[in-house]
Amino acid sequence: MQYIDAATLRAWITDGQELALLDAREDGEFGASHLFWAIPCGLARREVRARALLPRLSVRICCVDDGRGLAEDLAGWLETIGASHVHVLKGGTRAWADAGYVLFSGVNVPSKAFGEWVEHHYGTESVDAPELDAWIKSGRDMVVLDSRTKEEFTRMSIPTGISVPGGELAYRIGDIAPNPDTLVVVNCAGRTRSIMGAESLRRAGIPNKVVALRNGTMGWELAGLTCDRGRTDAFLPGTPRTSALALQRAQAFAAESGVGTITPAQLDAFRRDGDRTLYVLDVRDPAEFKAGHLEGSRNAPGGQLVQATDTWIGVRNARIVLVDDTGVRARMSAAWLRQMGHRDVFVLEGATLTSTAPEAPAPELAGSVRFVDVPTLAARLEARDGTVVVDLNRSIDFRDGHIPGAIWGVRSYLRKEDVAGRKIVVTSPDALFARLAVPELLALGAAEVQVLQGGTQAWVAAGQPVARDRTVPPDEACIDFYLRPYDRNSGIEEAMHAYLSWEIDLVHEIKRDGTVAFGIPAERPHAA
Repeated sequence: MQYIDAATLRAWITDGQELALLDAREDGEFGASHLFWAIPCGLARREVRARALLPRLSVRICCVDDGRGLAEDLAGWLETIGASHVHVLKGGTRAWADAGYVLFSGVNVPSKAFGEWVEHHYGTESVDAPELDAWIKSGRDMVVLDSRTKEEFTRMSIPTGISVPGGELAYRIGDIAPNPDTLVVVNCAGRTRSIMGAESLRRAGIPNKVVALRNGTMGWELAGLTCDRGRTDAFLPGTPRTSALALQRAQAFAAESGVGTITPAQLDAFRRDGDRTLYVLDVRDPAEFKAGHLEGSRNAPGGQLVQATDTWIGVRNARIVLVDDTGVRARMSAAWLRQMGHRDVFVLEGATLTSTAPEAPAPELAGSVRFVDVPTLAARLEARDGTVVVDLNRSIDFRDGHIPGAIWGVRSYLRKEDVAGRKIVVTSPDALFARLAVPELLALGAAEVQVLQGGTQAWVAAGQPVARDRTVPPDEACIDFYLRPYDRNSGIEEAMHAYLSWEIDLVHEIKRDGTVAFGIPAERPHAA
């Protein structure tokens, strides 16, 4: 095992070379305290997440944790799959802090800090919740556009709002608000996607007045107003009538930000270059990606890519190629990535988007496992034959619905006392992580282990009953998911205030960190 100290790691972060800084803790643990540029890569999902984050295994890697040995476990596993330049930060986050460097809480911190920088830099206008409420009640000519995912919108939304995820805004605004006198209000749950969505429309140069809802749905509820729940109002699918105008706007913003364009032949050359890491990301809506995409690309819807860049891009200073069908969404996303500090960002032109092949699964899935179907499991549970269901879904999703009587667990924290000597059926949303956990459950002494065929999704699709309980697991046990204020069971209002203050303060914290430089990079990317 190769160790480096904090001073060496900080030098690596700022030397301009490729670096993957992976935190081996689960997402909830990671969110409590971590390095600014660290990427969560918890052991429970390493087979899938690490391969997505590390398309080139010879890249320089440093693993980090809080000193418990998880970083060593991740580093050792990475070496078994072919990583050749792996190091561990000696002493973990404690050593980083002891060296006088800054630690951050929260998740998607680089993107959220960038959102705050954008607001300060561009002077993004905003409106507070009571004023927006008054506008709605007055019948003012306006549209309220929710820039989060469709699922988040359905969970809770501003009255009269419609779902237009951030990457779709500049593409579809001409159809949604053709009258230049229509006011456009953009919201999210907190701040980042409200700011980025509103500023995307402003950077695109639309004639309408555009404002962000200050503090999003959190600010709405803190003002004593009530969010809608269960609504599905959304943009019309398909190519907008005004797509040609949207392309002109996106081209101007991309050119201003120094975005490069490449051909399929140049992309092939990038793919053959063994000395550089390459990400090929399709920024369209997930339904469009599923219907047909560039072979070898991954779906990263544009607004979410900018909001949570570390979900898809795990290597600093890598090459990034964005793909879509008309060039609008790719250019808007690429422009923001350039301003975030990513140097080599390109838009692919002339791509063939016809592949429907799913992403290649982890090689570990090739191992043989025993399956049980939904009717058989239901019969065994009804007969109380001693079968124990272990559910590896995210804690937040387990709360929303699970097989009655199931035990919730995280792969890296499975307990021997829960499984030893028992007949186990393991499940996860689509059975993927359930299959990966079989050897671990057997090693813990389970008498037998079967995987629920199709996972919990198949159980629900078959009309079987589900149990729901917001208190199980309790907040303090959700180590696999960084709970948002409205996910908590107590202290929600205080958590909202704390979260919003944290976001606002990120601008000052990154100055203290000293490794962060937002803005258009000095050099334009070169395709050759």
